[in-house]
Amino acid sequence: MASASRLLPPAPPPAAPLHRPRTRSHLAVPRLRCRAASSAATSSGAALLERGGSAAEVALREFVTLDELRAAVRLRVRTFCEYAVDSVGAEDHRKALADREFEALQDRISGKMINFQRVSCINGTVPLSPSLMTADELCFLCKFVEDGEERVVVGSLDLNQCLWLPDELTGKRPGVNEDSQTRAYLSNVCVAKKLQKKGLGYALVDKSKKLAREWGITDLYVHVAINNIAGQKLYKKSGFVYEGEEPAWKARFLGRPRRLLLRFDMNKEPL
Repeated sequence: MASASRLLPPAPPPAAPLHRPRTRSHLAVPRLRCRAASSAATSSGAALLERGGSAAEVALREFVTLDELRAAVRLRVRTFCEYAVDSVGAEDHRKALADREFEALQDRISGKMINFQRVSCINGTVPLSPSLMTADELCFLCKFVEDGEERVVVGSLDLNQCLWLPDELTGKRPGVNEDSQTRAYLSNVCVAKKLQKKGLGYALVDKSKKLAREWGITDLYVHVAINNIAGQKLYKKSGFVYEGEEPAWKARFLGRPRRLLLRFDMNKEPL
């Protein structure tokens, strides 16, 4: 489900090829499902992860503190970068990559990077609870403290108001004779692996649409790898349609799977 289009490309670690690591601890809430919360919770940007009669509220919002932003970056690195369990230097490499991306994300958000008119990091966070405590790695690396409460970032994405994203296909709309500053892209879309396929990704994308409307965006884009079937299903469910795809030569040059470019027409989004 992940879409890592803006995460800085890593330099290879000193040892071992990339592959899926062995399963570590088991999250105690894998059967929870995400749905929109009602009444006041909906207006404040929340969803519910529910199972039977119990539910855990997920706060969906723009980041508030730098600690939360750093926790979101750590989640992205853990989601997008996989190493053999016994890889030498893998943890040091992840830390270096997270530090680089944290600085770059701050620069994008603060407007220091050319082309980015406005950028926001939207996160899904939950309180640190006993049901999460068995996921030691997730809790330790993606935890932050806000107003004395420990919370964990379990999903994240960036909304970028810009003409293009580096090394990615450029959207065609609005056209050259229109105000192209009403174009935006989603990037770094990710959900903690043990909470994927629960509806949290859909809730994050829906939250980004609401913010995009506030910004006056008319055309919202996202890039997704051609072999990322789960991601394609998510965006199709969210109303995105195919606009183009990356040529094979470019994907080979960049050393990655080909990307599809999908578009969502904000004018069709109900108010």
